[in-house]
Amino acid sequence: MNMIAWLQTLRWWRIGTAFALVAFAASLMPSAAFAGGDKVAVNITKFAFAPKDITVAPGTTIVWTNHDEAPHTVSSRDKTFGSKGLDTNDTFEFTFASEGDFAYICAVHPFMTGTVHVRKP
Repeated sequence: MNMIAWLQTLRWWRIGTAFALVAFAASLMPSAAFAGGDKVAVNITKFAFAPKDITVAPGTTIVWTNHDEAPHTVSSRDKTFGSKGLDTNDTFEFTFASEGDFAYICAVHPFMTGTVHVRKP
């Protein structure tokens, strides 16, 4: 194999590897586009909700879990739902029965925001 052919092979190998790594990383991330099913997880980590925005079907239960050392809350801006202070590994669940957009914050750290979009599939 000459040098040019070898470099072209290396280039395609690197491109293929990069695509594979991106696909693998995407498979590990929670879906923010549309999550269906009975329960969907939202993590509280590094002073942020992950995913920050999520779309679910009516009847879906969101389960927030605090993975930080600091306490947090999950408090809807329209007072539809609200948790007590969540310590490390505590959870809060809420079932979204009707369609709409539900913005929420951490009352302890109001810069932490998120939105649940409830849509029929």
